[in-house]
Amino acid sequence: MATLADDLISLLGAARVSVSDSDLATHSTDKWFAANPPEVVVHAESAEEVSKVLRYAHENRIPVTPQGSRVGYVGGCVPLKGGIALSVARMNRVLEINTADGVAVVQPGVITGELQAQVREKGWFYPPDPASLKECSLGGNVATNAGGPRCLKYGVTRHYVLGLEAVLADGSIVRAGGRCHKNKTGFDLVGLMVGSEGMLGVVTEATLRIIPHPPMRAMLSAGFSSFADAANAVQRILNSGFLPSALEIADKFTLRAAREYLGESVTPQGDAHLLVEIDGQVESVKGELQLLAKLVRELGCTCLEEALGDAACERFWKLRREFSYSLRNTGLIKLNEDIVVPRSRLVDLVDFAEQLQAECGFPVACFGHAGDGNIHVNIMVASMDDPAQRERAEVALDRLFRQVIAWKGAITGEHGVGIAKHRWWKEAVSTEAHQTHLRLKAALDPHGILNPGKFLD
Repeated sequence: MATLADDLISLLGAARVSVSDSDLATHSTDKWFAANPPEVVVHAESAEEVSKVLRYAHENRIPVTPQGSRVGYVGGCVPLKGGIALSVARMNRVLEINTADGVAVVQPGVITGELQAQVREKGWFYPPDPASLKECSLGGNVATNAGGPRCLKYGVTRHYVLGLEAVLADGSIVRAGGRCHKNKTGFDLVGLMVGSEGMLGVVTEATLRIIPHPPMRAMLSAGFSSFADAANAVQRILNSGFLPSALEIADKFTLRAAREYLGESVTPQGDAHLLVEIDGQVESVKGELQLLAKLVRELGCTCLEEALGDAACERFWKLRREFSYSLRNTGLIKLNEDIVVPRSRLVDLVDFAEQLQAECGFPVACFGHAGDGNIHVNIMVASMDDPAQRERAEVALDRLFRQVIAWKGAITGEHGVGIAKHRWWKEAVSTEAHQTHLRLKAALDPHGILNPGKFLD
């Protein structure tokens, strides 16, 4: 009797299909702690191959979990129902960079940082910059509507996707949008796919908007004696007419971990840290940097450093990128929750995190994108295998997410819902919105084969 792997080998050839133990284990998980092996892994190399797999799976009611680089934090590409892990990682070519049209055409397996580097060589810019840009793929960025520090000025992935080629659950290959920067032809099918977490279709090509690269950037690195002072500085900077490309904040636990990991000499003083980045024309950036430095000093920072130009700014960004590694260096498991609160709630959020720490007994570290209220709240747990600790961690997560929802915040800003935030999904959206999601899912995937077991199940 033919197995699933036999059928797929007949359909695609042996080079595309794997049932090796190592391949099944590799494709059973992402960077979250949940794992479940698929029955078979398919390494697709074209839209036509993706179409063949989905048509076969649709006809035979076989679960399919689309995968790219598998570096998500919410279990979004864990094959909970087994079946087929459909990897598009080998579809990794930049097909076109056209500065005259202001577009880049890419396959979904292209690594985000690689596209940025190729575009930069031409003097252009692809702004979305998730922290994992050196390892995450653009298909995954589209699936989760990934963001990053520069969202404040430049927006998230959704704002850069002009057109998509996607394969629907029945194998149909759909092209939506195009390469025009304005396009109001019919429904926004591109917007529907962006952020759909692999549950409505598999993206096989994306046409992305690129913009001219600003010729100069500059940064301020400021230490403050309290998180409230740093949050006040965020509001004052914005209310003073500045629109930084990034405004990043960090709390005292994060800074303490950075001092232990990196050393006192490279970590700013104080119990809160603020990074401010600006960009634009050379002379305007130099003048704006002076004005910003003056303002931040007046707001009571305990220390202030300035950086002008790419090399100097990268030194500050290196510190920011090390925050996550510093927390891991504590030896604790980092439950990284990418919640979003209205910006006026930043101080309330950190006050709440301190209360939560006292209640649950776990350290809680907060850092992230202060400019848009997307703060990474990290509950630091010694072991998720210990039933007592896991139960306390789950209680702490419940408290966090319900408070965020009560503040009219969002349970995810850039990681997606996946498995990790499944149980808060219905509280985070209205009943009518939930039903609308279900109707869309039923219309495009009537047998429910695409990425089953996630937040709509």
